[in-house]
Amino acid sequence: MATLERRATEPIYQLKITLRGIRPPIWRRIQVPGNLNLHNFHELIQVVMGWQNCHLYTFEVGGTEYGDPHVDWEMDIKNAMRIRLSQVGDSEKTEFSYTYDMGDNWEHEVVVEKVLTPEPGKHYPICLAGERACPPEDCGGIWSYEELLETIRDPEHESYEEMMDWLGGEFDPEAFDMERVNRSFALVR
Repeated sequence: MATLERRATEPIYQLKITLRGIRPPIWRRIQVPGNLNLHNFHELIQVVMGWQNCHLYTFEVGGTEYGDPHVDWEMDIKNAMRIRLSQVGDSEKTEFSYTYDMGDNWEHEVVVEKVLTPEPGKHYPICLAGERACPPEDCGGIWSYEELLETIRDPEHESYEEMMDWLGGEFDPEAFDMERVNRSFALVR
């Protein structure tokens, strides 16, 4: 992940990122410098949501898609490194989407909640809140995730042991560790 400036000098964007199609919702609220390019913003979303950055991604803003410039896309994708968050989320209540892992198709709604003046002495990015754990990588998308949750809730289920082994022995779908996220953010500031 690219190192971010120590202190933000441009406006700070307070964003809510919500994973679409899952109830109760999985979401995060963060504050980030508006001068981030979308590729670096993708890397921050990976940290805050708990993804492992193993797959392709796209942002869709007003009908235009942005993604990794190093991938030979078979569709019309603009370079995410050439556009800043402030260019796509230029005002409060602006919404756009972020999709991670084109196989599992994890779609996220990103909403600009506030555009703020940076607070002196405060370092960005920062996670302010969130709920629930992100689904495990490569679990098969929303429908497979729901099946996984049903399986691990029932120790008598025929696939319980297999799923728990695949998950590394534990997975709490209700857990979200904001302090861990902010410690990870501190490493990239």
